[in-house]
Amino acid sequence: MKVVAAYLLAVLGGNISPSAEDMKDILGSVGVEYDDESIELLLSQVKGKDITDLIAAGREKLASVPAGGGGGAVAVATPVSGGGGAAPATAETKKEEKVEEKEESDDDMGFSLFD
Repeated sequence: MKVVAAYLLAVLGGNISPSAEDMKDILGSVGVEYDDESIELLLSQVKGKDITDLIAAGREKLASVPAGGGGGAVAVATPVSGGGGAAPATAETKKEEKVEEKEESDDDMGFSLFD
């Protein structure tokens, strides 16, 4: 990712076709360790391609990746044993939330930030 970021920074800076040295300069300027093989691999893969086309192709690939929605299934999949088990858990959760709210509220400790 560091190498890709350096490539994109070079392109955004106006260098349409960054060289390995350009990318090494960018990475070295912020003290990032890099691998020469990674730089050469990236440059060989993007050689002769337009950055906007590469980004568009990446967006198309990411559009097919499922994202989110996994948290709802966990909440729904609670065991139903006797019907009364879920209510006490909910009450405990509410009590914990109330306790947390008290802990999160800041007492002014004798001074105010804006006084």
